[in-house]
Amino acid sequence: MIIHITYKESWARAKEKGVYTTKTLQEEGFIHCSREHQVIKVANYMFKGMSGLVLLFIDEDKVHSEVRYEGLNGNGEEYPHIYGPLNLDAVQYICDFIPDEKGCFHLP
Repeated sequence: MIIHITYKESWARAKEKGVYTTKTLQEEGFIHCSREHQVIKVANYMFKGMSGLVLLFIDEDKVHSEVRYEGLNGNGEEYPHIYGPLNLDAVQYICDFIPDEKGCFHLP
């Protein structure tokens, strides 16, 4: 299972369109994801204090686009990237992702 952080509105648009895409897919060529042990670090770095977020729990075996594990910033850790649109049936679970009173995130 890989995890993607997104806004509720973005997920709602994806359900209307029948496929999920992101700005990073257009600009960088892939959708950023994390493994479970990485998602909180990413959330607190990129989304601290933001509201209106959800977590998409994705079964990577069901993703039609290519999934690659690649390094980030030369720190030796690899993150999953989806190279193409995400088919909605690969998303197994969605949950609200709400920061605590200090704006920090924790796994639900």
